[in-house]
Amino acid sequence: MSITVGQAVPPLERTIRLTDMVAYAGATWDWHRLHYDPEYVAEKKLPGPIVDGQVFGALLVEQLQDWLGPKSFVHRLDFTFRNLVFAGETVRCEGTVTEADDERIVCDLRVVVVGEGTCAARTAVAPASATVLLGQADGPGAEPAR
Repeated sequence: MSITVGQAVPPLERTIRLTDMVAYAGATWDWHRLHYDPEYVAEKKLPGPIVDGQVFGALLVEQLQDWLGPKSFVHRLDFTFRNLVFAGETVRCEGTVTEADDERIVCDLRVVVVGEGTCAARTAVAPASATVLLGQADGPGAEPAR
């Protein structure tokens, strides 16, 4: 696979449903009622349960590994939250390659909430970046342990 600077990372689009959020809460033991209890969030005057922020890290890694395959390893991932995302909303992970060689790539990423049609209604996560090693986690391109 030839990867070049400026190349778009294939987008990943996902509708995050309440059942997904409950499953994620169970997997991570994060049982804060903001993530699964519609009555609780209604009392807080929110439009619905809030997607746990770490879900976006999982989606960004999924996006990269779906594209690059099983021999890729996300070595570093950084991201900043911009807006809340609620149960039932659709998000799209987007990105661009900013550095590339045979051993690793660096990508600028973001997550947007999809609005009418396919337009971005608001940004959920930005800036975000990832360094992906191509090969094994401890193979070519791996940085020494600190």
